[in-house]
Amino acid sequence: MTNRCRGRTLLRGPRLSLRDGEAHLWALRLPADGAEPRAVDELDAEERRRAAAFLNPSDRLGYLHAHIALRRLLSAYTGIAPGLLPLRRAPCPRCGGPHGRPVLAGRPGAPHFSLSHSHGLVLYGVAGTAVGVDVQRVPAARTVELCLPRLHPEERQEVLRAPKAQRPRMFSALWTRKEAYLKGLGTGLSHGVGTDYLGVHARAGGHRAPDGWMVADLHGCPGHTAAVALAATTAQRVTLRELPADVPHLTPQEAADLIDTTEPDLCMVLPVPAR
Repeated sequence: MTNRCRGRTLLRGPRLSLRDGEAHLWALRLPADGAEPRAVDELDAEERRRAAAFLNPSDRLGYLHAHIALRRLLSAYTGIAPGLLPLRRAPCPRCGGPHGRPVLAGRPGAPHFSLSHSHGLVLYGVAGTAVGVDVQRVPAARTVELCLPRLHPEERQEVLRAPKAQRPRMFSALWTRKEAYLKGLGTGLSHGVGTDYLGVHARAGGHRAPDGWMVADLHGCPGHTAAVALAATTAQRVTLRELPADVPHLTPQEAADLIDTTEPDLCMVLPVPAR
C-alpha cells in the first residue's frame, strides 16, 4: 500500500546505517540549468515559506534542491518517506529559543545531521552524535580584512603571519571550522566567533578543538573550504561521498536505492585529540 501525497510513498525500510564512531558526509553540486525539482511537495510549510522568501530565483532553486535532497538522504537512513520526516529545531542551548540544531523530532535514536551550502555546493553531515558541517567559497582579500578582527586573537596572528596570497584560503578554513563547530553546538554565531580557538596547533600539527569536540578540514572542494565538527572523545571514521545530482528529481525509492550504491570518495580517521 502506498500514499503518494506530498512524497509519502512508503519505502522498503532504511538503506543506510551508521556504526559507532562513524560519520557520513555527502556533497551535492547544484545544477546550473535552473531546473525546478519535481518534489517540492515533500517540503513542509516552513521550508516552502523560506524558499518563497528568496528574491533571487537561483537562490530559491538552490534552497529547494538542497532541502529536497536532505529529506531524500535522511529517508535513506530512516526508512521514513521524505514528506513525513518531522524536521524541527532543537532549543538553542544558549538562550532556549527555537533555533538550535536541526533534529528529527520524536524519533529516539534518529541520526544527527547538519547542512551547509555556498555558491553551488551543498555539504551534509550525518552521524550518531552531534555534528556540524560548513562549506564556504574562498573569500576576497577585502572580506578577510573586514572579518579578521572577529577571530580569536591567536587565530588572527596565524593568518597575519601567512603570506598575503595564502591569507584568504587560510581565513576561509578557519571560518568553516568555526561555523561547523558552532552548528554542532546548536548556538550558531551567537556563541561568538572569537570565543574558542580553532586554529593550527603547531605542536600537534593538527587542530585544537574545544573539549569534547573533534574538528577537521575537508579537502577536495575546488574554490571552497569545508570542515566537519563532531561531539566525540573517541576516534571517528569519516567518509565523504558525492550525492548524485538527480536525487531531487527521482522518486523517493529510486533516490534511496541510488544513494545506497554510492561509493565513498574520501575516508579518514579523526584520532583522539592530544591535550
